[in-house]
Amino acid sequence: MEGGDGPTPPVSAPATPGTPGAPLFTSLRVDSLSYERKSMPRGKCMPLCAPSCGGGASNTCFTDFPSPDVSLTRKLGAEFVGTFILIFAATAGPIVNEKYAGSETLIGNAACAGLAVMIIILSTGHISGAHLNPSLTIAFAALRHFPWAQVPAYILAQVSASICASFALKGVFHPFMSGGVTVPSVSTGQAFALEFLITFNLLFVVTAVATDTRAVGELAGIAVGATVMLNILVAGPSSGASMNPVRTLGPAVAAGNYKVIWLYLLAPTLGALAGAGVYTLVKLQAGEGEEPRPARSFRR
Repeated sequence: MEGGDGPTPPVSAPATPGTPGAPLFTSLRVDSLSYERKSMPRGKCMPLCAPSCGGGASNTCFTDFPSPDVSLTRKLGAEFVGTFILIFAATAGPIVNEKYAGSETLIGNAACAGLAVMIIILSTGHISGAHLNPSLTIAFAALRHFPWAQVPAYILAQVSASICASFALKGVFHPFMSGGVTVPSVSTGQAFALEFLITFNLLFVVTAVATDTRAVGELAGIAVGATVMLNILVAGPSSGASMNPVRTLGPAVAAGNYKVIWLYLLAPTLGALAGAGVYTLVKLQAGEGEEPRPARSFRR
């Protein structure tokens, strides 16, 4: 509008939630795992230029994200506690299994990790997104569901929580810490393929329930926890079914066992990027399938 006169132009209708350029979720819906339920800006990131550079609007990369409703400090606190609980539970299962001669069994180990993921998502997902996994954080940032500016802080919280949980387990269960370390019982190539594939499965499901309003986001905790259990039942005896760099890193530091640790840092991250990317490609676009679900919340 020139000169400040004239009628205000009509506001165009927002794009359908869950489609490119639209909020990932409506403002009232509180689902886990995805930052602010809003997609990240799609403008070019370089060069970083303020209005004073000339040419009009600012085109910055790290300052253009929506203002978070929850302070970063609280998010990091929730992420630290959630990751601590996950690593403690997921690592304690195999340790108890070793100490008490197979009392947990593979199903028990799978349940320890899957149930831990489920309860953490349901309890802290509305605060931090309950990532619990650096590979997930990186994948969501790469697909503009999470700001890159917060990635280092999230990963630091996840790594420190994993190390703290692992040393707590070492103090409680010493000398049986080795049972909680993820090491392959198959060849390195087979273990790499397994970790890539099961993390692909996990992020495909996570991306669906966290970023698509047509998915049943209210059941995110159950869906993701069940996927973790399934993956452990499939790959646990072979690769340890880590799916998460900090699931391997913390126990490795506490036990001093770094056998092929690069595999458990690289394969889950590549699998996460692939899984999240593939779901983004197959996701229904505006006008396809059923209408987006009405806004709902875990905090009813």
